[in-house]
Amino acid sequence: MAVEPVVYGASDRPPRGDYARARDDYTCDQDWAAYTAADHDTYRRLYERQSALLPGLACDAFIRALPSLGIKDHIPRFEEINARLRPATGWEIVAVPGLIPERPFFELLANRRFPVTDWMRSPEEFDYIVEPDVFHDLFGHVPLLFDPVFADYVQRYGQGGLKAHDLGAGELLSRLYWYTIEFGLIRQADGLRAYGAGILSSPGELQHSVRTPGVQRIALDLLRCMRTRYKIDDYQATYFVIDSFEQLFDMTAPDFTPLYEAVRSAGEIAAGEHMDSDSPITVG
Repeated sequence: MAVEPVVYGASDRPPRGDYARARDDYTCDQDWAAYTAADHDTYRRLYERQSALLPGLACDAFIRALPSLGIKDHIPRFEEINARLRPATGWEIVAVPGLIPERPFFELLANRRFPVTDWMRSPEEFDYIVEPDVFHDLFGHVPLLFDPVFADYVQRYGQGGLKAHDLGAGELLSRLYWYTIEFGLIRQADGLRAYGAGILSSPGELQHSVRTPGVQRIALDLLRCMRTRYKIDDYQATYFVIDSFEQLFDMTAPDFTPLYEAVRSAGEIAAGEHMDSDSPITVG
């Protein structure tokens, strides 16, 4: 059955990807044989560039887990990653044709299945791509699924997402995903580091988010986070900082229903707007 490419977390651009391949749950088979030599070369060059930038900028957990992706010089087969991922944390990755709707997205996460876009950007898009591709999803997201605590957080997020969808609060919860799983920062003993996939897969934002003076970095507060709009076509104007994945997991344990009501009552905050109640995090 063909599915409509109504997308979760997308801009107003038509989504890429062949949605005619998708099953009812939006997953599809990774057509590994369809990747061209240029696709594999683009992946290899992206991997080499990003991995070289990680020391001093990416969190230790990510750097430790990155080798679990295996192959570096061409696009990996998803089943080969799953052979290592399932025993590690009980997760698996599944191919999808691109961005997918809210509820199927939450359902996959709640069942410890992470959707990975299976198409590869063109060489002309090497430095910037609007939608997540196979490199962003594999390199940025999958390594931390080997971390037990972070993996449990992502599942908890999916479970909460199903409830948020039924409450009409999916957009509010999407901001938590954006500011943690995509663009989160963490304080380590040796300084601020990135753990969000959108940062880790971007050469410019990796340096900008962790090192650039004057960037707004504040301690993660759920109400503040869910009130804050975000940018999709530029570096983030605000980053939220955690002290550990355990802290993130524990923060998301309570029922969010009263929080959604509080967010709606308090109103939205513009990306980059400063609040007197913020707890700023300084670089260095």
